Amino acid sequence: MKLLTVLLLVAPAAALFAGEAKRVGKPNILWLIAEDMSPHFGCYGDQVIQTPNVDRLASNGMLFERAFVTGSICSPSRSALITGMYQTSIGAQNHRSGVGQEKIHLPSGVELVPRLFQHAGYYTCNGGYHPAQRKGKTDYNFELNPPLYDGTDWSGRKPGQPFFAQIQLLGGKTRDLPAELATARAHLGNATPTDYLPLPPYYPRTPAILADWAATLDAVRITDRQVGEIVARLEKEGLLDQTVIFFISDHGVSHARGKQFLYDEGTHIPFVACGPGIPPGQRRKDLIVHIDMAAMSLALAGISMPAQMQARNSLASDYRPRDAAFSARDRADETVDHIRSVRTERFKYIRNFLPLRPHLQPNAYKDHKPCVIALRAAEAAGQLDDVQRLLFAPTRAPEELYDLAVDPWEIRNLAADPAQAATLRQLRSRLDLWMEQTNDHGRTPEPESRYDSDMAANLLRKPNPEIQKNIVLMKQWAREGK
Repeated sequence: MKLLTVLLLVAPAAALFAGEAKRVGKPNILWLIAEDMSPHFGCYGDQVIQTPNVDRLASNGMLFERAFVTGSICSPSRSALITGMYQTSIGAQNHRSGVGQEKIHLPSGVELVPRLFQHAGYYTCNGGYHPAQRKGKTDYNFELNPPLYDGTDWSGRKPGQPFFAQIQLLGGKTRDLPAELATARAHLGNATPTDYLPLPPYYPRTPAILADWAATLDAVRITDRQVGEIVARLEKEGLLDQTVIFFISDHGVSHARGKQFLYDEGTHIPFVACGPGIPPGQRRKDLIVHIDMAAMSLALAGISMPAQMQARNSLASDYRPRDAAFSARDRADETVDHIRSVRTERFKYIRNFLPLRPHLQPNAYKDHKPCVIALRAAEAAGQLDDVQRLLFAPTRAPEELYDLAVDPWEIRNLAADPAQAATLRQLRSRLDLWMEQTNDHGRTPEPESRYDSDMAANLLRKPNPEIQKNIVLMKQWAREGK
């Protein structure tokens, strides 16, 4: 990625955004995708840290307050986004699947967003912001042939050629990399203090948890600074007023109740758009899902959306707002799970298809995260209250229902409350209908041969006795009907 050589906050707003963005013939489309990040930005109401660059994009463009991912882990989320389809509809719902001998191919008629841009004359590129990561993250759960992108940076295009570009930002992953975090804090000048740091009620206020949460916010701060640098580069190259910028994350923060799960901490994401064709200064309260960015991008470029695509263009004059957002979680690496949810403006309904398994199933990736290690230490030391101990329950409720108007943290399950019986039935039926109408591939368990194929490939790439142990446990639980 061709970067500015110095860290810039951002140029004055007047220099970057001159009133309402003008329309151009074929605008450039730029996706900024941060990893593992919830909406901890000033424009979303966070009062602990300052995020002037994303805030400026929001004030000069459009912010979606209720944006959710269709899958709360990387590869299913990215597979959905790049097709504008639910990952469950294209058989890409299992994380890092199709990597072994048994491959996954997209259903007939499903088209990839970058390919559509290529057909329209766009230069397509996917790059990483980190200097050591020139090639951007793809992580799709299906076969790609031929290569999907023309390059890693828009500087490779022909003179005057519009571009469709993605820049992958480390985002929340910065907090799990000590060297990256130290460098980030050096650029920021200070670390977020832990005194009076607000935490969700399901996490204990131990020093280790507070330190990890502060690191999470520092990752947001450095991501915001990187967004400012990218905007400054666009202005320097005379491209800013020709470029639509989208800023999102691939799912929520990687914590015990976030990434991999369907509570809002795992599914609620920042979603900001700014540039030609985007009405400025709008805060949208309608429910959208992250795949809708695909439809919006195609429409802004004047490209017809494939009939099979499930994304919706929220900028269209005939736009039908979603009255519910659906999300799914399936296998994550070696750890087998099967969860579905439907979220309306007020209620969240979650169905656990494997309720006899604990919430914190063994998972080699997540079990080594500082936040999970700190939680397990707090549990062993008897430092958790009743709400926090729910994370360590040996089983889960088959159904969960939360009234988000009074319980935004989703800690009081109303599924057994007679007063909510009608709501439970309604959302249960809505989820059933969605799974049927969208051809949810997760309704059929993943074939053991494909699981074995993927596990063999992962272990060949990186042998890990802990993963091998977890694989044995997953198979044992399956035999036991868990």
